[in-house]
Amino acid sequence: DTRAELIEPKLKESGWIRSDKIRIAREYPITIGRIIDSKNRGEKLSADYALIYRNQIIGIIEAKKSSISYTEGINQAKKYAKLLNIRYTYSTNGNTIYQIDMETGEEKTVSSFPSPDKLWDMTFTLKNELWNLLSSIPDETSGGKYNPRYYQTNAVNAVIKAMAQGKKRILLTLATGTGKTCIAFQIVWKLFNAKWNTKETGTRNPRILFLADRNILANQAFNSFGAFKQDSLCRIKPNEIKKNGTVPTAQNIFFTIFQTFMSGPNETPYFGQYEKDFFDFIIIDECHRGGANDESQWRAILEYFDSAVQLGLTATPKRKGNVDTYKYFGEPVYQYSLKDAINDGFLTPFRVREINDNMGTYEYNPDDDIEGEIDKEKTYMENDFNRKIQMPEREITRVKRFMSEINQADKTLVFCATQAHAGFVRDIINQVKNNTNPDYCVRVTANDGEDGEEFLRKFQDTEKSIPTILTTSQKLSTGVDAIQIKNIVLMRPVNSMIEFKQIIGRGTRLCDGKSYFTIYDFVGASKNFKDPEWDGEPEPPTIGKNPPGKSNDKKDTNKKDTNIFTDEYSEEKQITKITLGNGREVEITSTRTTFWDASGKPISAKEFIEKLFNTLPNFFKSEEELRQIWSNPETRKQLLNKFKNIGYSIENFEKIKQIINAEDNDIFDVLIYLAYAENMISRRQRVENNKVLIFNNIQSRQQAFIDFVLNQYIKNGVSELDDERIGDLINLKYGSPADAVTNLGNISDIRNAFCSFQKYLYK
Repeated sequence: DTRAELIEPKLKESGWIRSDKIRIAREYPITIGRIIDSKNRGEKLSADYALIYRNQIIGIIEAKKSSISYTEGINQAKKYAKLLNIRYTYSTNGNTIYQIDMETGEEKTVSSFPSPDKLWDMTFTLKNELWNLLSSIPDETSGGKYNPRYYQTNAVNAVIKAMAQGKKRILLTLATGTGKTCIAFQIVWKLFNAKWNTKETGTRNPRILFLADRNILANQAFNSFGAFKQDSLCRIKPNEIKKNGTVPTAQNIFFTIFQTFMSGPNETPYFGQYEKDFFDFIIIDECHRGGANDESQWRAILEYFDSAVQLGLTATPKRKGNVDTYKYFGEPVYQYSLKDAINDGFLTPFRVREINDNMGTYEYNPDDDIEGEIDKEKTYMENDFNRKIQMPEREITRVKRFMSEINQADKTLVFCATQAHAGFVRDIINQVKNNTNPDYCVRVTANDGEDGEEFLRKFQDTEKSIPTILTTSQKLSTGVDAIQIKNIVLMRPVNSMIEFKQIIGRGTRLCDGKSYFTIYDFVGASKNFKDPEWDGEPEPPTIGKNPPGKSNDKKDTNKKDTNIFTDEYSEEKQITKITLGNGREVEITSTRTTFWDASGKPISAKEFIEKLFNTLPNFFKSEEELRQIWSNPETRKQLLNKFKNIGYSIENFEKIKQIINAEDNDIFDVLIYLAYAENMISRRQRVENNKVLIFNNIQSRQQAFIDFVLNQYIKNGVSELDDERIGDLINLKYGSPADAVTNLGNISDIRNAFCSFQKYLYK
């Protein structure tokens, strides 16, 4: 009512009337909510109103109902403005309008909303023809099917502003998987439609070069520019240059790899066949990998075309190892970290499983069988394995370890030391796998040629489950856009933080049913390259079933064992005591579990339980009230949703059950235990205690179905008692709703029985 009767009439009075240039977007989506588990996300962020003029968001309005203060929305208004890089943001209850200038910090009440032209002039005080021209060109959205995410729009605008200011070298730093190619496409779309070029805008379309260092990246980019007419695009390949005798020049947007441009007849590189000012705009993908390095031959291409505006794209922030990139391009005009992308819900969280198996070093032992030469005085380190020395049993043990812990149906990447090592690991996996398909695990390295490329295409295909595991050495650390990857296994050292970030990026893509991916780290890379500022903290590790023990790896007991062959597996449990109200103590048996609070901040299990304890009085005032809420599927669901919205998802409750040794209990028991120190009972015990009471209060013909439901509850937990499960349970028990009606009565009777028996279950 406040919006319709007060806010929107005021906007209309100020000239905010829909037209080609003016648009008001209600409930403008910003983030989609951090992934909590396979079915739940955290809070989504959306602005009540986004004021859009000349295809730019220039204002945000946070609306509150007229009966409360106009300042209640200030914090939200500021938060959304920061995310969207908006200068002016408003909080209002329809009666009073509060204006905030995010640039100067000025805050004040205003009598009305500014008109579109006035708000534009207030926002962009420095007048610039190029900015006005490029920013007003609408994004290409395939007819509304796709809209850039907020950070992608921020990145596009940051590049346009840098160009308007006359910058020739521009850098964007965004985490892998956040759509750098999409951003590049939207920038090129605007340049192309504005007929921008370095000579005279409006006279011709620009000539644009997209440079990558791998064919797969150049091909992906070429395919992403499909909205352009095909005769505008050109994929430059060396064999076609040889065939035609010259480089292509007829198109406008060119895609190639550095290696192609650096090659050529008689030591004359192909890029030298172009005039120095041929290209107006050059995009350097993954620019941290050499394009801007002072010692790189590729630098010659950038220097040759120095009249062009050069845009570098990288997934890694400024760290040791890529300082030359930042020296060449300057500081990034926009950054978007892996941590932010995970918290916003656009990328998948990751977990790290560090496996210290005491196999990282080897010293000569005269009892060992040695083939070949060995330095008897040397301590061989992880870097030496599979390069200078080989120990097949070590690799077999490690493969058995991770294969016993992963779901073998999940797509997995295994990084190995060399191509030969990748082949050996492939063979071991295929020997221990549960799957019967001969292509379950394949190797994809440079030596595998077109066969490897075909395996990679099938691996990336979401409709195909084979191959399931790829082994590689260097080839797949970048450029693999396979959204279903759930496991990454490190069986070789990682040489730098930059490489580690690239490897993490292989698993971050969103996919239905994927709530996280896991890094199985045998080499300590995750410890060496921990970078909370950019990556955030990993999710707590998941521990699978115990891997094969020593008894599975038989050795000659007459020989002296070296520690490199041991495979001891132990998770030492530490006891932590938490003091709650009235001096009551709760013991937890895992201090390694990390939780995320509602803001996305990692906290310990101890902190998480303490916060939960202090929060419980906000949701129920007595044990009896909790019992009544929990006994009704509808009110129970409402309570669980309230918990979820402040960071206590069902998945988190399941973790709590694990660390207080209550895995066989109901979440209800966790709540009454923490709130009222009540003893917990198992789900099985609860059913046995109340089964007679339950059956006395339902029709006899319904008892078989309710008995089936109770067994599902014992096995799987309280989620089986959700009213949305009725249809699935009926199908499991009877095969079809029609058969259920024959046995139980009409659907209404079945539903009533399902809901009503629960109050007796929780007596």
